[in-house]
Amino acid sequence: MSDKRNYSDPDYYNNRELSWIDFNDRVLEESRDKGNPLLERLKFLGITQSNLDEFFMVRVASLAKLAAVNYPKPDASGMTAEEQLRAVNKRAHDMLIKQYTTLNRSLIPAIQQIGVHLKKAPNLSAEQFQFIKSYFHDELYPVLTPMADDSSRPFPFIANDTLNLAIQLTPSDGSGRLYATLQIPDVFPRVVRLPGEENAFILIEEIIKTFVGQLFVNYNVKESVVFRVIRDMDLDVAEEDTSDLLKDVQQQLKLREHGNVIRLEVENTISKKLLKLLNKELNTPDFAVYETNGPVDLTFLSKLTSQIINHDDLKYAGFTAYQPTALDHNHDIFAAIREHDWLMQHPYDKFDPVVEFIRQAAIDPDTLAIKMTLYRVSGDSPIIRYLGRAAQNGKQVTVLVEVKARFDEQNNVHWAKQLEKMGCHVIYGLIGLKTHCKLSLVVRREQGGIRRYMHMGTGNYNDVTAHFYTDMGLFTVNNDMGIDATNIFNMLSGYSKPPYFHQLHISPDGIREFIYDKLSQASAAAKEGANVIVRMKMNSLSDQKMIEHLYRASHCGVHIELIIRGICCLKTGIPEISDNITVHSIVGRFLEHSRIYSFDIDGQKTVYLSSADLMTRNLNRRVELLFPILQPDLANRVLQIFDTMWHDNVKTRVLRADGTYTHIDRRGLVPLESQSAFAKAATERVKRDQAEAAKAAPTEFQPMLSPENQPNPLNYDDGSESD
Repeated sequence: MSDKRNYSDPDYYNNRELSWIDFNDRVLEESRDKGNPLLERLKFLGITQSNLDEFFMVRVASLAKLAAVNYPKPDASGMTAEEQLRAVNKRAHDMLIKQYTTLNRSLIPAIQQIGVHLKKAPNLSAEQFQFIKSYFHDELYPVLTPMADDSSRPFPFIANDTLNLAIQLTPSDGSGRLYATLQIPDVFPRVVRLPGEENAFILIEEIIKTFVGQLFVNYNVKESVVFRVIRDMDLDVAEEDTSDLLKDVQQQLKLREHGNVIRLEVENTISKKLLKLLNKELNTPDFAVYETNGPVDLTFLSKLTSQIINHDDLKYAGFTAYQPTALDHNHDIFAAIREHDWLMQHPYDKFDPVVEFIRQAAIDPDTLAIKMTLYRVSGDSPIIRYLGRAAQNGKQVTVLVEVKARFDEQNNVHWAKQLEKMGCHVIYGLIGLKTHCKLSLVVRREQGGIRRYMHMGTGNYNDVTAHFYTDMGLFTVNNDMGIDATNIFNMLSGYSKPPYFHQLHISPDGIREFIYDKLSQASAAAKEGANVIVRMKMNSLSDQKMIEHLYRASHCGVHIELIIRGICCLKTGIPEISDNITVHSIVGRFLEHSRIYSFDIDGQKTVYLSSADLMTRNLNRRVELLFPILQPDLANRVLQIFDTMWHDNVKTRVLRADGTYTHIDRRGLVPLESQSAFAKAATERVKRDQAEAAKAAPTEFQPMLSPENQPNPLNYDDGSESD
């Protein structure tokens, strides 16, 4: 009997943008959670602001463009662009109230109790007032540029994400009203430490507001309020010819600074007259105006916490990340990978072996080629340095740099040019597709012939974010995967289209079709009475066709466990549609970023990691990678990691049938916070290794060899002095 259900019914789907706001609300909950260290709660509140800023620059900007042309097609949940735009802004207004209530009623009083004060000018001591007066005259005054707004001088351009003052003036004779703006320069720190107290601070805009009248001689300042605009910052690159892509991206970076205003934030002390003027000049609809009950732009809270001294007890406790000895600086990493595959779980496992993999390849005489994809790298990336060194050492180095990685375009354009200068072959990917897969391939000539060593990951080759994003990676020398990896790079750099892949699955199309097939197999087995469990972990689930397949599998009796940090357009608890699906979301100390896909049919388990979320863009418009974990002990470890997260009852929220996320009722349960458990386990592994090393250490004193006689596992100079 055929399945007649309409799995695409709009009632079965959450709106993507509203689901994202639900996610940011879960981050906001962390700032309100008294179980978190106080200074970390301040950081969480700042994160909700930076999250919202990016969301408005890209997603809300896209909705505004669609609404402007009356785009008629509704999304999966049945909402038009105009309906989404208004609903998102309404929810964002509610969030704004919650943000500032959290700041003013909870966090500010709490930090005052521990002697941390964020002051305003009237509350300063005589010493502190003299300090800000000198700071204004000596530091700020020469840099500030007031901009008049009158018939001869039109309203100035207000740059995206800059703090500005809107000022209302009267001439000293009292005749008429005049207006001006003043950009608060971002070359100075926003949070300024005050003398006389250990942890007293003032915001730079408070200093400027106090003395702003000195910029307008013979005028009286009637009003000065802080405002900020968020503009449409989505990059629109036409890719007809990738040879011009670098120039096209650079040109678009300049153009997007002048995108339409999507959001106007202003202090709620603003007069109606001044707000009306700003609205008119910036062409902002009323629903996009946000009046704040406190400082505009809460991202300053992260800077504040970094300056507070003598309160490390109010931050997260440190832990020691683990690194296997075989993968460290003093051992041959290629020998270690030949022994067996290695699974990394960052940040609980150090990111250093990934960097070491490229470093050793760069100086290894047997290495012939290094091929690598780079999506986001840090501002001072050691991987970039080692790739350059490899090219200078005569290796064939091919690097795909994704210059369209959102908000990292400038950084990636810079690194692309640097790599080319160092002698690397740099490619920019396929027309119309972002290359989001995380893949490194080292080709070596060995006694048995050519051998390919690989690292594949769920996260970026970024040594900075690896400390606070949870990701997973695999080192392997599997021959089939190596052939697949070679074919992927040939596809990215040339015109090759491999007819099939042995072990790896590639988007566009390949990952979608693979997961469809696995879900179809699972459904067929469940209908035959098999016990079938599908476990998936990802950042976001929004692809309608994929959700339809999950609903179909659930209807057939497949038990589906999903850990989804952010967007989830799937609804749970729909009778005979999703009543076998459970969704958890974990928001905690680290940003959950790894992707796991596993299928268990009557105990026959297959486990995969991926760079891809189940979003339409990842499955259709990006080059993504999904790879199997073939070594049984490592596959079991991935499943244990998933299991630990699944049973987290501290930071987990469960998606209910009414669309809300609620914490697990812990009554009678032993508290389990998965991220803390992983951090504790890593520290214990380090201590255990240190204890074993101490036991194995020689008891007699041994003379130290001179540097030139020190054994080198790879038997060549590593050139580390130049780092």
